Amino acid sequence: MSTVIEQPVEARLVAAAPRMPSIPAILRYDRADPFAVRMTFPAPATLEGVEVCWTFSRELLIAGMQEPNGHGDVRVRPYGYDRTVLEFHAPEGTAVVNVRSGELRRFLQAAGELVPVGLEHLQLDLDHDLAELMRGSC
Repeated sequence: MSTVIEQPVEARLVAAAPRMPSIPAILRYDRADPFAVRMTFPAPATLEGVEVCWTFSRELLIAGMQEPNGHGDVRVRPYGYDRTVLEFHAPEGTAVVNVRSGELRRFLQAAGELVPVGLEHLQLDLDHDLAELMRGSC
């Protein structure tokens, strides 16, 4: 059984111009990091011309699809009938994209089948992680 879920999504960049260009993005969920979701934008879609990856909690994505949620670097809120807005705040500026909520629901369902919500802690090996931290401190 795979320990990683990756799903391409079509994000629409919300800009001042009336036409919202589509940009590809990849959503990723890894059993090894069970509380996190990653959304990666390819180099051609970014101002810097390098791939950009944002990491945020699965809980934020789930909650933000129902009502505005988040403060800080990543914020999520529903938009209309079948869209969800994700805001990414960085010192260089803010990127606002919207994604079809159905795509996000499919991704979250697959992630939930891999690691059910509320059982993420069972994927962690805290003894091993603590031993690794202590190994470097001597």
